[in-house]
Amino acid sequence: MSERVAVKVLLLVGDQAEIVADADDAAEPVRYPAAEIATAVNLPEKHLPGTRLTAEVGPGDRLSGWQIA
Repeated sequence: MSERVAVKVLLLVGDQAEIVADADDAAEPVRYPAAEIATAVNLPEKHLPGTRLTAEVGPGDRLSGWQIA
């Protein structure tokens, strides 16, 4: 079974969304395609910044399976 983590979309940089773990001790943000996330959560890309999500942690700690928290 995969682990789900809470994350937050900080901002958009071009076609990428900067994602950070939704925790006080979060590490550096990681970028993911904004279109992939927007499609998964059924939101326009411009509405992603500030959104709290959950995601599945996969191989190499890559996130997928985005859902609105």
